[in-house]
Amino acid sequence: MQMLNSIVFGWYPYLCLTVFLFGSLFRFDREQYTWRTGSSQLLRRRQLTWGSNLFHVGILFIFLGHLVGLLTPIWVFDWLGVSHSFKQMLAIVAGGVAGLMCLVGIALLTHRRLFDPRIRANSSFGDTAILLLLFAQLLLGLASIPVSMGHLDGHEMVKFMDWAQGILTLQPGVAANILDVHPIFKAHLVLGMTLFLVFPFTRLVHIWSAPVWYLGRRGYQVVRSRDGSLQRPIQPAE
Repeated sequence: MQMLNSIVFGWYPYLCLTVFLFGSLFRFDREQYTWRTGSSQLLRRRQLTWGSNLFHVGILFIFLGHLVGLLTPIWVFDWLGVSHSFKQMLAIVAGGVAGLMCLVGIALLTHRRLFDPRIRANSSFGDTAILLLLFAQLLLGLASIPVSMGHLDGHEMVKFMDWAQGILTLQPGVAANILDVHPIFKAHLVLGMTLFLVFPFTRLVHIWSAPVWYLGRRGYQVVRSRDGSLQRPIQPAE
């Protein structure tokens, strides 16, 4: 068990991160025409709007919560006076709300993609597979909440923090920190790492192209009429 734990939580994370980074770079450099997310917004738009908005808002909060919760050094929380038990309860409540929001959204998206013949015919295997993987990961995360309620002292969460920060700082033997945690947490971690592994080969790569820069641009937008003639440029709002 120690050897298996060391392989899965000591070596596998580096494989996933390596493929995630270099695979994304390779795909951007060599397959730019596939660097997009296929659109089916003309079909069942109302269900898409509700599902997409709920899913993206929920997943954004979940991602930021995991990022801050796992990668912020423990001494920072201690310096701010945030106890481990308070941090644990905050993660349960905030993560639960965001998770339920995301669950409703991804359920709508999954139903739309699987049960609408037109959308299903327009979907690739990768489109459906990554949606189901995200669905499974979300269910595992929500299922871990009752288990977390049995560790309100926050010490269990500290193990995951030590593990995640140890992986990123290349510390040897960090897999031992989570050797004795509940199996549902381990399944959640393994599937989460696997999502990073398959990321470059799916439509998820469009995340890298999120137009955050658009909000601060200072250029002009060129507007043309239907006949193609150039109209007066419009300056974007500051």
